[in-house]
Amino acid sequence: MYNRKRIIVISLLPVLGVVAALAFMQRGPVIPISQTLNIDQTSETYVSPISIDYLRSLTYSGSQISIEQTLPDGANYRQYIASYQSEGSKVFGLLTVPKAVKPTEGFPAIVFDHGFISPKDYKTTEKYVAYVDFLARSGFIVFKIDFRGHGKSEGTASGSYFSNTYTVDTINAVKSLQMHGDVDRNKVGVWGHSMAGNAVLRVALVLQDIKAVVIWAGAVYSYEDFRKYGINDASYVHRPDSGAGQADQVREISAEIQKIRDRSAEIDFTNTFWSSISLTKNLNYLSSPVLIMHATNDPVINIGYSRDLAKSLETAGKTYELVELAGGGHNIESPYFEQAMQKTVEFYEQHL
Repeated sequence: MYNRKRIIVISLLPVLGVVAALAFMQRGPVIPISQTLNIDQTSETYVSPISIDYLRSLTYSGSQISIEQTLPDGANYRQYIASYQSEGSKVFGLLTVPKAVKPTEGFPAIVFDHGFISPKDYKTTEKYVAYVDFLARSGFIVFKIDFRGHGKSEGTASGSYFSNTYTVDTINAVKSLQMHGDVDRNKVGVWGHSMAGNAVLRVALVLQDIKAVVIWAGAVYSYEDFRKYGINDASYVHRPDSGAGQADQVREISAEIQKIRDRSAEIDFTNTFWSSISLTKNLNYLSSPVLIMHATNDPVINIGYSRDLAKSLETAGKTYELVELAGGGHNIESPYFEQAMQKTVEFYEQHL
């Protein structure tokens, strides 16, 4: 693995001128910060279900992918509503397969993780359409999964920062894709936006099968950064004391976040527990190259998250690129979208 640091600020103007315990784990628990605040600061025995070492200790099998519905073809690809199994839950997603003749070893593939969308508003075929289409037209098999509790996927939505469910859903999607007859099992990458940036990086720390990681406008790679930057959106966080959960609850006032904000002086982010769940403190497990795309005018996720992640990757001697775009906002919208997608495709073509 070689080291490479490239920080690129893309402005449109030049372009116009000339991107816990095993039993606990089975339900994909959310770990309330109230529990972690009471953990003995010197304890070496507490194991969190969202710790990297714990997730790495598990076995993931995935399942055969089932075609649930055939959709109209894209420009040069077929597309389907498909499903797979993740911890006993049936998880749905949008699957695209190139019409081209399959290479001897199969097509390179991407597991695509969506950012926060209210579970009650999420629809498989209506979200991230242009993103998936760009990747699919570029010759990749794309599996845009609907996290648990979204669309028709079974289970309960839980968020990414205090639960392992989305990480596990992504890992099982990777394992399931590797069993698909059209996929080159040795050429699978992941893509994540916003909260899913956290999920896909955690997946890459857990699973050595990942060959390329792309993160758009991601966040919370360490909880120190979370305290520093916060997040300015209405993301869903399951509250264990609320029963079924609050799909419309605002993340900024959720119990877990408030404890980090209001009681941060009580938290020692360098102790064993916080280090075990911090992504940036476990980069020794990372073998995948990482592309980070972030707009400087993102009003939702502070670009400081991406800059700090880049510094951590640099310090750890990892292969990465940080691309800062001069506009586009949180979703990196057009006209910056096309530049970011082209850079994303080139990165996957290089590493898959």
